[in-house]
Amino acid sequence: MSGEFVINTLSLGSLYALMALGLVFVYGILKLVNFAYGEYIMVAGYGMYVLGIYTPTPWWATMIIAVLLAALTSYLTELVAFRPVRTKSLNAMLVTSFAVSVLLQNAVLLIVSPRARAVPLPAAFNASVTLFGVTTPLRNILTIITAVVLLAGLTLLMKYTVLGIAMRAAADKFTTTRLMGVQANMVISVAFIISGLLAGVVSIFWVGRSSSVDPLIGAAPLLIAFIATVMGGMNSLMGAVVGGFVYGLLFNVLSITLPASMVNYRDAFMFVIVILFLLFRPEGIIRGSYTEERVG
Repeated sequence: MSGEFVINTLSLGSLYALMALGLVFVYGILKLVNFAYGEYIMVAGYGMYVLGIYTPTPWWATMIIAVLLAALTSYLTELVAFRPVRTKSLNAMLVTSFAVSVLLQNAVLLIVSPRARAVPLPAAFNASVTLFGVTTPLRNILTIITAVVLLAGLTLLMKYTVLGIAMRAAADKFTTTRLMGVQANMVISVAFIISGLLAGVVSIFWVGRSSSVDPLIGAAPLLIAFIATVMGGMNSLMGAVVGGFVYGLLFNVLSITLPASMVNYRDAFMFVIVILFLLFRPEGIIRGSYTEERVG
């Protein structure tokens, strides 16, 4: 196993783990796959585009503002779109998530353009470094470091803070947690904010791969996040992380083992793997605490 393969797998797995984690934070409490999650990534990408092209904002401030913009968008969608239908059926929540996704996409189509726009990024994203005798893009190393820091921070938040304990309890037994005095709106809003923050960070590195953004840029990350959570376990935060790294590993293995004529069909093979997971281990690699209870 070459060093380049290991670094690429860790980098890709780190990015996919953050994607999956952002999706599971909301699913854990609402039992909702938020199909608008990809649009939070898109919003952050366009935030970097607008600030980088039309303002003299430093690149580091641009990225921070873009992440905060994704978190704000996520919170506002929860407040305006999801909260009013939370007491309805799960189907109503799913339709709402699709509606929010389409609305945000069309807003960008009308306000900006359907064409891809170049996003100015710092030189570090195009630089390369040599590590353990392997030359790799610096953004791969930055992705791994960022993921480690965020995962460690979220672990500390969930284990050792009152808010984190409340969120874990709500994900397990929401009604019981609410009867104990935990505010439902607060817990759900924080879950959406964290999901948005993760989407913003993902956007930085996802946009950094092509240095461009378009209205459909969030579709691929959403699909990857969904597949990773299915494989890792949709009822477990750790499962989402494991699923992200497993997805990255399988994706890279397929990239080097498939014939050149079939490399473009990697996504089809990943769907076959997901179907096998659903058939033989529907709970995912890590079995989380599961309940049919849904927030009302």
